[in-house]
Order: sequence, then structure tokens, then C-alpha cells
Amino acid sequence: MRNPLFDALTADEIRRVASVVRSERIGGDRPGFSAVFTDEPDKYALRAGEPVTRRARAMILDRDTARTYDVVVDLEKEELAGVTEITDGSAPVLLEEFERAPELIKQDPRYVEALAKRGITDLAKVQIDPWGVGNMAGVPVDGKRMCGSVSYYREFPDDNGYAHPIEGVIAIVDLTAGRVVDVHDFGVRPMNPDLCNYTADANQPLRTDVAPLEITQPAGVGFRLDGPELSWQKWRLRIGMHPLEGLVLHAVEYQDGDDYRSVVHRASLSEMVVPYGDPSSEHFWRSAFDVGEFGLGKLANSLRLGCDCLGEIVYMDAVLAGEDGEPATIQNAICIHEEDDGILWKHTDWVTGKVDVRRSRRLVVSFIATVGNYHYGFFWYFYQDASIQMEVKLLGIVQTRAVEDGEPTPHGTPISTNLVGTYHQHLFSFRLDMEVDGWQNTVVQNDAYAVPVGPENPHGNAIGVRKTVIDRENAGDWVTSTQSSRNWTVVNRGKKNRWGMPVGYKFLPGWSSATMLAQPPSLIAQRAGFATRNMWVTPYRPGEMRSAGEYPNQSRSGDGLPRWTAADRPTEDTDVVLWHTLGVTHIPRAEDWPVMPVEKAGFHLLPVNFFDKNPALDVPASEAKHCH
Repeated sequence: MRNPLFDALTADEIRRVASVVRSERIGGDRPGFSAVFTDEPDKYALRAGEPVTRRARAMILDRDTARTYDVVVDLEKEELAGVTEITDGSAPVLLEEFERAPELIKQDPRYVEALAKRGITDLAKVQIDPWGVGNMAGVPVDGKRMCGSVSYYREFPDDNGYAHPIEGVIAIVDLTAGRVVDVHDFGVRPMNPDLCNYTADANQPLRTDVAPLEITQPAGVGFRLDGPELSWQKWRLRIGMHPLEGLVLHAVEYQDGDDYRSVVHRASLSEMVVPYGDPSSEHFWRSAFDVGEFGLGKLANSLRLGCDCLGEIVYMDAVLAGEDGEPATIQNAICIHEEDDGILWKHTDWVTGKVDVRRSRRLVVSFIATVGNYHYGFFWYFYQDASIQMEVKLLGIVQTRAVEDGEPTPHGTPISTNLVGTYHQHLFSFRLDMEVDGWQNTVVQNDAYAVPVGPENPHGNAIGVRKTVIDRENAGDWVTSTQSSRNWTVVNRGKKNRWGMPVGYKFLPGWSSATMLAQPPSLIAQRAGFATRNMWVTPYRPGEMRSAGEYPNQSRSGDGLPRWTAADRPTEDTDVVLWHTLGVTHIPRAEDWPVMPVEKAGFHLLPVNFFDKNPALDVPASEAKHCH
């Protein structure tokens, strides 16, 4: 569905939202704007021709009382359209809160004493990372804004603090009251004495045999950007930045003849959680909902040419609301470019000796966010064969803990002196609001199997495909299976290709398909229930946008997909949404230290009988002088 009502907010619209919030005194004298974004219209209302106005949503924190308000503003009338006080969960973190927490902690005499036990007296060399406390059952969060903390030691300003965890010291802070409510000391551990830095000066000599590599497009880029609308060859889509979800794609269409055919209405990361697997008292509670607690869009990097992106690059800035409600710009937040991707198709005619080969080119739309010690790159690839790929690139520094000499490390890998990298998971939930050649879609689970030997398979070689129609939310098996090559196809049974097959797109999971390993009584297992399945299918509902609910920060109720799908709603021939959990279970290696090489995970969407033949037959042969 192509409609500018779904586009990201402009700077002027953000100002209007802030003006309404302040005039209505929502959030008191010091409202904190945790997130401001488009309140996307109900697609059913649009299709029915009902009057729909441009609206915005704001997640507002009263900094003085810790109360959270969900606000809807009518941007055309410039007036309040609705406000709800949130009692389950709390607004996403304000960076101001997490910047203030270390100052409060360093002033607490209990914390200073705990550091002195470890021989640390220069607090200027102490790095404190705040964390959410949703998994700490003993910390009251109702009506409060709380955080925990993990401490590290930096020998000098550019030192790698994660090489020197100050083990066993946890401070709990009431962010609203502005005080440390508790300091836990679980015992002194030796600190890694080694400097473990990744900078060039610490890793001399550098290689001298890396040849220059230049990527140029003398005629310029092959795509066109018109505001938020991006066109490349036969693809057309709209792009924007959401403060929580990051990069969002809308109205993804592919040209077939003279017409554009819809593929996906909306695609984005819905939520992600990083649970850590060390059961010790100082570590069990660590996890992060990087969308709902922190906001990946707000943490987007300003990308640099030749480093983050290579080639002929077009950048898009992201305009988001600052925590005071005023618009703020992240320059070069989104990178758009083309890449060579090897061979697209090839055939050598053994009779004539003639060779036909086409090289694949793909369009790349990406952004990178930094959340503490980790960085996440999200890369959407669009191909000439009408397929779409999502690739997550995980980067950064692993979480560490200090151990005694000879201490067993069943939940971590030794990576330096008295130092281990802890086992953990990265679980991403993508929301794909599909519209395959229209919105009346059905999902089919496909499993290949060996047909039993018998009259229908006398020679034992037959392969069958078991097709399970997902007619309700809880039908199907919902986890990936490499043995059966399991995939899911979204079909429009009302439209068929020339050969009588319903048009469709196949969801092909990638190689990283882990699900949540934490289990009850762990609070994270309840809070991130979406991660118990690789695939969920729901009927579209405008209020169901994030798989752990809208407010996972400090929530312990288990909102989101498990709650919604308990109704087991019908999902056949309707507006369906796919929710895919892909997961990386990270068992650190020595090679991941002191900074990890990139790890990749993702999925693929491919046309299945969407066309009558290969849609990439019209790609011209390469004109390179050495390819003839």
C-alpha cells in the first residue's frame, strides 16, 4: 500500500508534537521524549475509504514522577488525539538517565569502598555501563525508573575497559530519585593485568601487502532517490528511520511489464534481545532489549565513506526527536549503494560451445547502530531476480567476566589472563507485513520428505513436499528444520501465473536460527516469549507492531506475540504478518578478542511462481573489456 501517511515524521511535524505535549502538560514540567514516530494508519480503514489523518505517537516520560504516557497527536489539527498512562512497563531509556547514573554511583561511599578493596582509588579511570533491571525480581520497578551497573577499569582514556572488568560490584540506581539504592559486592576477583587493545598503534606492524581496491561508477549510481522513495531498476520502495526499530521499508514493489506488483507493505526489525548465560549472582540478570529499552534508530551511526560503506554512495540523514522534543539530525544515517554480487546466471552450451553469463548486481540499503559494547549492521539487499535478502552483521566487543586462576569456566571461554568471554545469544525478531500481489494472502509451511517405499515409490528415490496451510495462528511447527528444508511461502490464492500456480514469495530462513535457551524461572524467558519460535504468523492488527510489546523496559508480564496469539485467530486469505526470530548463540572464541570479526545472520525472500519465467533474463551482459 503506497501512501505518504506511513512515511517517517519530518522535523516540522516533530516540533508540532512537542508543542502539543507541552501545551497539554503531559509529562509535567520536564517531559522526556523517549520516542516520537509516525502513528501509522489502519490499513483496513484506508481500504474502506474511511477518513484518515496524519498522526504521530510519542512515548513520554515524566522525569519527576517516573510516569509514562503514550500520546497520539493529530498533526493536521495540531491537537491531542489520545493519551494513555502506561502501567505495564516504562518508556524507553533516556540517554540523559544513563549518562547521569555513573556520576551518582561514583559518589556513593559503598561503591567507593568496594573499589578500594580491589585497589582502585582513581575513579576517573572507572567506566560504568548502566543496564536495565527487568530481570532482577528483587528490584521494585513499579512507579520507578531503575538501572543496574557493571564496572570496568581503563588504564588510560583509549584503553579497552572490557579487558578489565571490576568483578562482583553491582550498583542499583533509582534514576528518578537520583540516588543509589543498593551496592552489591559478591567478592573480589583478580583483574586481568594485560592491555588488550584493538587500535592500530597496539597491533604493529600492520600488513603491508594489502593492494588498493577502488570501486567506481563513471556514469553515476543506477538508482534514484526522490524524498523517501527509492527506485532501482524494477524495484520501488519507500524508506525511513524509526527511533526504536531503526531502518523501516514500506511499499516494496517490483515492476512486471507495465505494472508494479506489491511484495511487502512494511519490513523492519521489531525487537531484539541479548540474554547472557552466566547464572552467577552478578551476571544472571544481564540482558538488553535493544529496540524497546534503548531504541536502535536513536543509536544509529553517522556513516563514513570508504569505511562503513564502499563505492558510489548516496546517504540519507535521519531526523528524529531529541529527548527535549526538538528535532535532531543524524547525518549519513542510511547508506544506499550498488554492489557486484558474482554470477547471476550462466550456461555453457556443450554442443555449440557458446557461453551466456550475467553478473548479479544488488542494491544495498543499510544502517549501523551502536549499543554499548556491540554494534549491529542491518543490510537489506535487493536483487535483479526479484529476491530480497536481510543480513545482520554483528560487531564489537564481547562481554567479559574476571575469574580466579584455575577457576572452572562452564559458561564462558578463556580469552586473556583471568578473563573469559561469557556465553550469550542475540535474538532478532523481524516483522514482515506481507502483501504478495495484494493483501489477501495465505501462509504455507513446506517440508520436503522421502516418500515411503511402496507402489508410489517403488525405486525409493521419490521426494515429496508436505504443504501445511497455516489457517490459524498456532498451526504449523514454527521452528526451522534443515533436514526437511523447511520454508514458508506466502501465496495469493486469488491470483495465478500462466501455469496455474498461485503467485507467492518464499521465506527462506538463514543458517542462524537459534531460539531462546533461557527457561523458567528466568524472567527473560517470559519477557522475550517471542524468541521461543522461529516463525509466527498473525493477522494484521495496527496495534501489534513490536513482538515483545510496546513497553518492554521494566515490564515483567510477558507482553507481545505469546499474548496475542493465545486467541489462535484465523490467518487464511487475509492480511498476514510474518514474525521471524533469527538467533546467534555466541560461544566466544579466542579469535573474538579483543574485538570480534563480523558475524552474519539473516534470511531471504524469493519469488515462487510469482512470474511465468526467470525475471532476470533481461539483465544485459557485462560490458567489461575483458569479458567478451
